[in-house]
Amino acid sequence: MAILNGVFTVISMLMFFGIIWWAWSKHRVKDNDEAARLPFALPDEGSDQGNRNKGYGS
Repeated sequence: MAILNGVFTVISMLMFFGIIWWAWSKHRVKDNDEAARLPFALPDEGSDQGNRNKGYGS
């Protein structure tokens, strides 16, 4: 059972480092930059004055 635990641990570590390597690789830079800017592309919550009175309970 100890051998199986060790093998599973090594496989899990290799998968973890593989995901880290993939996420930080050079071909992901454009996608990562786009995802980082995504929250700033949304409109602010209070900017639409026309819809302020159209909420629930009106």
